[in-house]
Amino acid sequence: MIRIITKTEPSPMRENLMRIAAVAIALAASAVIMALIGYNPFDVYAKMVQGSLATAYRFRETMNKTIPLVVLSLGIAVAFKMKFWNIGAEGQLYLGAFGATFVALNFGYLPAVLLLPLMFFAGFLCGGFWAFIPAVLKARLGASETLVTLMLNYVALKWIAYLQYGPWKDPAANGFPKIATFEKNAILPSVFGVHIGWIVALVLVVVMYILLRKTKLGYEIAVLGESEATARYAGISVSRVTFIAIMISGGLCGAAGMMQASAIEHSLSEQLSGGLGNTAIITTWLARLSPPAIVVVSFLFSLLLQGGSFLQTSMKIPATVADILQGIIIFFVLGSEFFIRYRFVWTSRKNKGEAAE
Repeated sequence: MIRIITKTEPSPMRENLMRIAAVAIALAASAVIMALIGYNPFDVYAKMVQGSLATAYRFRETMNKTIPLVVLSLGIAVAFKMKFWNIGAEGQLYLGAFGATFVALNFGYLPAVLLLPLMFFAGFLCGGFWAFIPAVLKARLGASETLVTLMLNYVALKWIAYLQYGPWKDPAANGFPKIATFEKNAILPSVFGVHIGWIVALVLVVVMYILLRKTKLGYEIAVLGESEATARYAGISVSRVTFIAIMISGGLCGAAGMMQASAIEHSLSEQLSGGLGNTAIITTWLARLSPPAIVVVSFLFSLLLQGGSFLQTSMKIPATVADILQGIIIFFVLGSEFFIRYRFVWTSRKNKGEAAE
């Protein structure tokens, strides 16, 4: 008979070694699958690295994926720390981009030094509002935040589509369903060839590390995540902490939307996210909610995403093969979390009978 029991708390070094082993096994399993379908795995891996880092343009594209992943993951980490399962980063990103676009289209006459912070604030506020809706529904009606945040992703996307095909459709686009391009002063500047969002992301990493590890609010969020009853017994205002944490969580996701709209698309569209909001859930979990680890995991995942895209053009590998590679790595790494915390115990019927006596 097989039983699953909880291990004693493993050391950080042991945890990291098991995760590294999981990645190695995933790469080996992927290599076998690629060989079976007729591709040289060594060539594929070399092309992925080449497609992500070999030129300034490819490195910039990798960083353009890393920046929103970091900011989105930071936002999700705040909610997950409180055991509020925010699966709505995608929708919050779009609402943040909507808020930033509203400001860019209506206050484009302002200088960049005023317009860009205003766009950031609007994006943060709209993203926080979109996350606050499921928090209220959970508090008042007991609704599942997982389900509500997931459904709100579709609502946000349809709202953007309505604007794109309706009231915000650019008259100068000759009938093409497109929202007007931002003025130059509404576009984030570049630093060392990459938009300034990479500096903002690093600053946010430091701020969130201090907030979650060194402040009273971070302690209250952690206690509330462990037990609401304990938090109330300790005199923590559950409603206040929940409101602040959820606003920060959704606000950061909205800020990522602002940066995508301003620095990457220079407008607002249905294709703004590219699924990064959903990918950020994975990077957050793999980083164990740690802001410094989020930077590393997001960068590595961006290498995988950018390298997978390059495979399609350089080796004529179908997009589904790149997706299979990504899926296998995710499967093994997430599976390693189980073996970090649990282990199998084989129990014979004889031992079971002796235990009963």
